[in-house]
Amino acid sequence: MTASDLPNHCDTGIYLLGGGGHALVVADSVSSAGHPIAGFYDDADDSAISTCSLSGQKPPARLADLAGLSAKTLAGKPWIICLGGLALRRDLIDRLYAAEEDAASVVHPRAIVSKAAIVAGGVFVGPGAIVNPGARLLDHAIINSGAIIEHDCLIAENAHIAPGAVLGGGVSVGNDTLIGLGARVLPGVTIGRGCVVGAGAVVTKDVDDGESVVGCPAR
Repeated sequence: MTASDLPNHCDTGIYLLGGGGHALVVADSVSSAGHPIAGFYDDADDSAISTCSLSGQKPPARLADLAGLSAKTLAGKPWIICLGGLALRRDLIDRLYAAEEDAASVVHPRAIVSKAAIVAGGVFVGPGAIVNPGARLLDHAIINSGAIIEHDCLIAENAHIAPGAVLGGGVSVGNDTLIGLGARVLPGVTIGRGCVVGAGAVVTKDVDDGESVVGCPAR
């Protein structure tokens, strides 16, 4: 599956909401897929993306402050959240709910997403990631570089699967949950809403809403 196959994608240019390190990864993915970047919103004066050219082009212009952004501003414009922090992302999701139909999904050309997977709006799948058949990626989920989502997994809204994490078949990850760098989640495990799974953890049993777990096995 390529970026052009995904729902709500627009070839007239995507607005990137955020300008830090994660925005660089998303911007590179957009550019690598051959799609234009319309511009980006960010509050920082020294946004990482403001000094980085993409595919030999000048950086896309900064458009306005992120804190003042509203759904009305983005009406009819394709956009994707490029912030890494889940709390900040959740704030934007709630504020921009009325513009949800314009949320664009981005898949890096070197990612593999099965045609039998479901990808909702605003999803990002990074380079080297694999999403296998039957997986469902809900709105604004992040499948970061090199992560593996096995068959029949559910990645809920605004969940972040960090680089190198591996989820076995049938895993369920709740809204606003972070699965840390290189973590492993065994098949069939359910991880609730608002959880944090530490880097390198091996999760062998279900994790309740709001819990943080670390270690091998994760506790």
